[in-house]
Amino acid sequence: MSRVLIIGGGAAGMMAGVHAGRLGHQVHILEKNEKLGKKLYITGKGRCNVTNNCDVEELFPAMMSNGKFLYSAFYTYTNQDVYTFFEEAGVPLKVERGGRVFPVSDHSSDIIRALEKELKKAGVQIHLNTKVKDLQFQDDHVKGVILDHGKVLEADAVIIATGGLSYPATGSTGDGYGFAKDAGHTIARLSPSLVPLKTKEDYIPMMQGLSLKNTQLTVKSGKKVVYQDFGEMMFTHFGVTGPMILSASAHLGRYLDKGEELKGYLDLKPALSNEQLDARVLREFEGGQNRQFKNVIGHMFPSSLTPVMLLLGGIPGDKVIHDISREERIHFEEVVKAFPFTITGMGEFKEAIITRGGVSVKEIVPQTMESKKKKGLYFAGEVLDLDGVTGGYNLQIAWSTAYLAAQAIP
Repeated sequence: MSRVLIIGGGAAGMMAGVHAGRLGHQVHILEKNEKLGKKLYITGKGRCNVTNNCDVEELFPAMMSNGKFLYSAFYTYTNQDVYTFFEEAGVPLKVERGGRVFPVSDHSSDIIRALEKELKKAGVQIHLNTKVKDLQFQDDHVKGVILDHGKVLEADAVIIATGGLSYPATGSTGDGYGFAKDAGHTIARLSPSLVPLKTKEDYIPMMQGLSLKNTQLTVKSGKKVVYQDFGEMMFTHFGVTGPMILSASAHLGRYLDKGEELKGYLDLKPALSNEQLDARVLREFEGGQNRQFKNVIGHMFPSSLTPVMLLLGGIPGDKVIHDISREERIHFEEVVKAFPFTITGMGEFKEAIITRGGVSVKEIVPQTMESKKKKGLYFAGEVLDLDGVTGGYNLQIAWSTAYLAAQAIP
């Protein structure tokens, strides 16, 4: 039996605690907040997208960084294992669009309560309002931690599960990166991911608050298409957000980091081919030959989008329908199929769901999550240089890496 200290009581820290406790270790979770699972509480808009119900091999394409490193983690503690864990802990789950798994209750608090209950059953001791200042080492072995007020806690093993830098209000202030550096680890460049995108054009804020449910997004760098997706998005006072945009941000960060200007195009009528769209517009026109253009296209778009379509479409709003040429009509339809905007950057950590970058996985043993620099030191969750797209994949990283770390402690 080992004495195990887990720094951080979020998703990874709690899951590691449960499994280490079940193995009979003496486990202590050190959490600097006043309660456990603060970030977990707000994930999935407070509903908690626990995992994704895809086949295990489908988890890997959803990883944006170092997917191969997770081979042991995902196959040892699968998404189905996570599903079973929570159902057995008394939380019925359901599968929604895109394989996203949520509690039937739609309350993330049920997930946190279940983890707390399992921690208690496993005999894990929780220390709230407890901030770790430093790790203690003896030669190449971790020996314990030093708390904020100077108290030393000895340990046979330490698991760092401190999260990243995203949503700093929940306590994610990057503490773990400092501990990792002290242990000799390299930190891969940190940046926000799964985050809203900033845009250049003045007409985007005119549509602030407008949500579009079925839209296709294409992003180009020069003439090259670098990203395409279909889904839901929303315009904001600074740019665009929503599930489709957040997933896009995970792919586009590397281009924006290089200072590349990216052009985004929205297909506002993806269900219609160019010919079908033309037929639809002609039907609208036939019904209002003597009406002004602005009064006819209002049927086709939400009210806040109509003025912007008039601005970009090239047809004056007061032009009478029967005076509109075929060229003008076709140009307008081109804007409908490729509504343009320029992506200038990404939101900040305070808006980001996860952190891209972290403790370099080249210095971690993939089968155990143990440090290659210091014996007895383990890492789990977002503190590592691992991240995925939206859909429950990032929590699966937390659960799987936490399980491996817990199982590996001698």
